[in-house]
Amino acid sequence: MGSPQYNQLLSSCRTCTPDQCTILIHTTISGYFQFVTFSHRWGVNEPLLRDVEGHPIYGMSTEGGLGKLQAFCLRACEQNYLWAWSDTCCIDKDSSAKLQEAIGSMFAWYRRSALTIVHLSDVADTSSFGSSEWFRRGWTLKELLAPKTVLFYTQDWSLYKNLSCSNHKTDANVMEELEKATSIDSRFLTQFSPGMDDARSRLQWASLRCTTRPEDIAYSLFGIFDLHLPVLYGESAHKALGRLLVEIISQSGDISVLDWVGEASPFHSCFPADITSYQILPLAQSPDTDAQILYL
Repeated sequence: MGSPQYNQLLSSCRTCTPDQCTILIHTTISGYFQFVTFSHRWGVNEPLLRDVEGHPIYGMSTEGGLGKLQAFCLRACEQNYLWAWSDTCCIDKDSSAKLQEAIGSMFAWYRRSALTIVHLSDVADTSSFGSSEWFRRGWTLKELLAPKTVLFYTQDWSLYKNLSCSNHKTDANVMEELEKATSIDSRFLTQFSPGMDDARSRLQWASLRCTTRPEDIAYSLFGIFDLHLPVLYGESAHKALGRLLVEIISQSGDISVLDWVGEASPFHSCFPADITSYQILPLAQSPDTDAQILYL
């Protein structure tokens, strides 16, 4: 016997033209498979694929990362979604090939999600989120820019400031706070397109963030620049960044990425050794540009 959803769809199709039926089936199935993605700071004892595979989520321990995973799934259900994706346990990290594919696809997964739930584990219910470590981590940059719809949850899994809207990216007060916390203009936060445009600005956003593995700061930007490069864990951070910069220049011709201040890279002296060298505003955007030009 078919499910109630199947029977309802079948009944609706009987009164439709063939073209209308095709559209209805496509819309219904697409809606059924909409999924929610999870964005958070990794903690201790995060569950991996091998820890949850073949086990009912709610039948497992509620300690540590498993408890966080269960809370995420519950919030996804509360928003009426049947499918949820978490980076901790939906990627087979034991396979280098699958990890490479996942890193190359992650921006697209967040972009295609119907909703991204952000858990700010260091933000109390009544606090502002500007000081959260979530805004200082490299991988969470794409998780902020890629999704169209985002909901922020605080430490105790309450909606941020008890805002009940369906998308915090449409709330003017939240957007103002996001701009201050990230130094990213609201037009990029709401209408971001991956690619090479404003390459220097994208590097500056990342320069305020860090990753546990130094080379990850470059890998976390692959999706933001819409690039597909090999992920070579074990290489130096300056080499990973150098490979990224070479690809940006070769594909776009944008030499604004050569505007940096700091230590030169052993990879190439035209490149910085570290992403933090992009923290200073480009010369063309500096408020003292006119004075500098006159002085020169």
